[in-house]
Amino acid sequence: MDRAGYQIHSTAVRRFGFLLLRNFTMMAFSAAVEPLRTANRAAETELYQFPLFTLDGQPGQASNGLSVNPVRQLTGKEPLDALFVCAGTDLHSVNPESLLEKLKPFIKRGVAIGGICTASYQLARAGILDGYRCTLHWENIPDMHDEFPHLVVSSGLFELDRDRYTCSGGTAPIDMMLTLIAQERGRALSDRISEGMLCERIRDSSDRQRMPLRMRLGSSQPKLVEAVELMESNIEEPMTLDELATHVGISRRQLERLFQKHLQCVPTRYYLEIRLRRARSLLLRSSRSIVDIAFACGFVSAPHFSKCYRDFFGIPPREERLPRSNPAALSVAEMMQDKESPDPIPTVEDVTQESTELAS
Repeated sequence: MDRAGYQIHSTAVRRFGFLLLRNFTMMAFSAAVEPLRTANRAAETELYQFPLFTLDGQPGQASNGLSVNPVRQLTGKEPLDALFVCAGTDLHSVNPESLLEKLKPFIKRGVAIGGICTASYQLARAGILDGYRCTLHWENIPDMHDEFPHLVVSSGLFELDRDRYTCSGGTAPIDMMLTLIAQERGRALSDRISEGMLCERIRDSSDRQRMPLRMRLGSSQPKLVEAVELMESNIEEPMTLDELATHVGISRRQLERLFQKHLQCVPTRYYLEIRLRRARSLLLRSSRSIVDIAFACGFVSAPHFSKCYRDFFGIPPREERLPRSNPAALSVAEMMQDKESPDPIPTVEDVTQESTELAS
């Protein structure tokens, strides 16, 4: 029992290190560290240490422009029980071979390796998650599935699989850390920390990151939820409205009424937005060509895709990539992928339908 009166399973000090990659997400990092600090305060004794590291020893630069100090350069000799890699929206902020070399000494010693926010993507590129169940921020889950089809990627808030701890961003690290604290120090202390941080409850790994449409609409619209789930599962080869209606067991007219009443749009518009938002995610978070992305999102040609994209987002696909690219470095082929090309030409029905939905 500690000085605050809590029954502690173990009073040994645990050292959880944090490796801050360039442009890491401050919110997710803070959500991981604060439960450890609060555990020490609640127990009135030092249960956790949380040293901070960067690859070069320079202050950690967060995506919000703030810097974190003091930090030390990671050498591989640090006596840690776990090392959490913190990343942000830049999926290519570190060379995977360099990251693997930095983490190898810890892996050999059996130190648990964690990934916070999009760091799971970095760990996957370095081969550190092979054979493990993992998760990351929901925006990047499709990219993980595409690039690492051999990995088991869940949509849960966090995953604790043996000596690999991964979680999504936002406030999810709070739940992961509170779960680890409960396992190591007892549920009473974990609950006390949760109350102090004004958390309604400690969510577990089975909680999903996004609020499903089913929760937003309640249980009264199962046909609509099923139709949207079918749309989200059939991006590369979009289903027709008649096919969707048949699969959910209602008429096409009934399906259109459900979308209009509960989602304030026609189903073809909703479906097109799903595909365009998926395309935008691929443009910003992958190096795939515009043509590949167009086909992967169900468009019959790059020019057709570019027109729909520009009508919806206000800029053509190639310009979406300019802020993080050097325009001079773009190849002629890349610059021309959203212009007229000999790709398959969309049918009149395709163009008319999707242009109409974008204008509605």
